[in-house]
Amino acid sequence: MTGWQQTFEMFAFLAVELTALFLIISYFVGVLQEYIPPEKIRQILSSKNGKGYVFAAFLGAITPFCSCSTIPFLKGLLRAKAGFGTMMVFLFASPLLNPIIIGLFVVTFGLGITLYYFMMALTVSIVAGYLLERLGFEQYVKAVAYEVPKTTCSGASSTNANNRSRVLGKWQRVWNQTWKDFKKAFPYLLVGVSIGSLIYGFMPTDFIAQYAQEDNLLAIPFAAVVGIPLYIRAEAVIPLSAALAAKGMGLGAVMALIIGSAGASLTEVILLKSMFKNKMIAAFLVVVLGMAVISGVILSLWLS
Repeated sequence: MTGWQQTFEMFAFLAVELTALFLIISYFVGVLQEYIPPEKIRQILSSKNGKGYVFAAFLGAITPFCSCSTIPFLKGLLRAKAGFGTMMVFLFASPLLNPIIIGLFVVTFGLGITLYYFMMALTVSIVAGYLLERLGFEQYVKAVAYEVPKTTCSGASSTNANNRSRVLGKWQRVWNQTWKDFKKAFPYLLVGVSIGSLIYGFMPTDFIAQYAQEDNLLAIPFAAVVGIPLYIRAEAVIPLSAALAAKGMGLGAVMALIIGSAGASLTEVILLKSMFKNKMIAAFLVVVLGMAVISGVILSLWLS
């Protein structure tokens, strides 16, 4: 079988499978959000008595699908005076534990690796949020982040929007939003599937085996650092990582690449700069990189 044949077969398989998975999971998440609206999530996380950490991690899993889209919701938590520790747990967990990336993980790497990834992301997010609060990092949130912007919508516009919303049935409204989200994510999914398929069809196995195999622990921090500036969404990084793993890349390095790319990005850092001071930005990056490297190393040692 030629490289182009392998590429085409892998592309067709991943494109159909991941598209169906994205639509099904996104619709399910939309249904959940009908019963657990953002206002309710903010209310739960506004407690400052330390009981909201686990809620923050699990509720973060049903909110925006990538690191950058987490930022608008984070602003809402700040303005709602949510607890700082729970807010940080949400920031770390939301892009890493969303149903899309978990579903893609199960299909691509199996249930065992997915459970390991989920527990590592969950545990590190909770511990990091707790420690940052205890260490007083709340002082590095800019005062402007708590300011509530003035509304520019007229009452008539809001009423019309509400009326239009009621016209649509609940399930149709959820499907419309699901399809809208899919159209936004589709280019990223297409790029990831295309790159992954080309890697699967043409990248020499010897190259991966030489520089990123399981016993090369130096490949893990390198993969974690490289993942951040790439800003690869979950829809793209999973098929890309699957192709690299199929070519012999160690699962530890694959894990580090996924966490680094899904958990943070240069774009997200720029957006966070409007809310956080430099020390808070540095702490955020240290947590994401530390999570990626630790998760990758433990997994590599476990599998060796």
